[in-house]
Amino acid sequence: MVNPADRGFIEPHQRKTASKLEVLNCVSGENFKVEILGYKTLSGVNNPEIAQAIYYANQVGMQLKQVKITLLGGDAQIEAGALQYLHGNIQIENKAGGVAGFTKGVINRLLTNESIFIPRYRGNGTIYLEPSFSHFMVYYLNNEEIIADKGLFYCGEGALDIGAAMQKNVSSALLGGEGFFQTRIRGTGICVFELPVPADEVHCVHLNNETLRVDGNFALMRTGKIEFTVEKSTKSILGTLTSGEGLLQTFRGIGKVWLAPTQGVYQQMHFSGIDSLTQAPKSSNTYT
Repeated sequence: MVNPADRGFIEPHQRKTASKLEVLNCVSGENFKVEILGYKTLSGVNNPEIAQAIYYANQVGMQLKQVKITLLGGDAQIEAGALQYLHGNIQIENKAGGVAGFTKGVINRLLTNESIFIPRYRGNGTIYLEPSFSHFMVYYLNNEEIIADKGLFYCGEGALDIGAAMQKNVSSALLGGEGFFQTRIRGTGICVFELPVPADEVHCVHLNNETLRVDGNFALMRTGKIEFTVEKSTKSILGTLTSGEGLLQTFRGIGKVWLAPTQGVYQQMHFSGIDSLTQAPKSSNTYT
C-alpha cells in the first residue's frame, strides 16, 4: 500500500501550521490572568465581497482581537453577552441578590449603560470572549477607584466593585457630555476596558495639584482625587466668544486622566469623509 504522505497528502492532524494567534498584551494576578489575543490574518471566508473587506482591513492594520481569561481558583465578572466559550471547572453565577440586588442592577443599567447583572465565573479554567475589531486596555487597580465613561467596562476580577458614580456638580452633569452618571470601578484587581481608539493612541496625563482643560468630550476615565467641572474658556462671555473655544472639560487635583485625542478624528472621518481633515481647523471641531 502506498503511504499517503508519499503522494503529497498529509492528514490534518499531522500538518505543522503556524498559529494565527498572537498575544498582544498579558497581565497576571495571583489567580487571574487576562490576555488580549490578536488574529494575524483572516483567510477563511468564501464570499468575494467579505474577502475584499478583510483584505483592506489587513492592509490598514485592522486586527481581530479576542480577550482570554484564565482562572486558577479565582473569579471574573464579564459584561453580559461577551462570553463566547469556556472550558474547565467553572461555575457561572448571575444572581440578582434579592429585591435589593435587582433594584441596584436596574439602576446601574439605566445610569451607566452596563448590564443589569454582570455574570460571575468562578473556578479553574479558561474563558474566551467574543472576537471583535474593538480596542482594549488592561489596567491593574491597586486599592483605588476609576471613574470611566459609560460602557467602557468589559471584564475584570471578581473582587472589583462595579457601580454608578454621580457627577458632583450641575455643570459637569449638564454640559460635560457624560450625563449625570458614569461607571465607577473600585478595589484591587485587573480590569479590561473597551476603548473607542487603540490603546497606544490614548494619552495618560498625570496631575499633581494641577489643572487639565479639554476642548471636547474625549476624556475616557480618571483616577485619584480629581474634581471634574465644565467651565468657560475665559472669565467673560466676550472672551469666550472671541477665543473660539467655548466650554472646556476641566480636571483639577492629584491623579491621572486618560484622553483619546484621535477619537474625534475617526468620528469626523465616519460622518464627513477624510476630505474634511485635509486642512487644520482654526478652532476645535470637538464638542462638549
